Amino acid sequence: MENKTFKFKTNINCGGCIKAVTPHLSKTEGIDEWNVDTNNPDKILTVQSNGVSEEKIIETVKKAGYKIAPIHS
Repeated sequence: MENKTFKFKTNINCGGCIKAVTPHLSKTEGIDEWNVDTNNPDKILTVQSNGVSEEKIIETVKKAGYKIAPIHS
């Protein structure tokens, strides 16, 4: 599977939220790296995928207790 970049609108809006979601995203197989732009009003989560599906990322973030919606350009 090729490497892709996914972008999502989230409500991960502070360092504490990022800390809470980190263990979930870090142990998800197929994620190379990820970051949340908390300065963006939409709190954009960018995920560099190495085989992970968009559905899996959504499921992981929801499991961590946050809202997430894919952004399709």
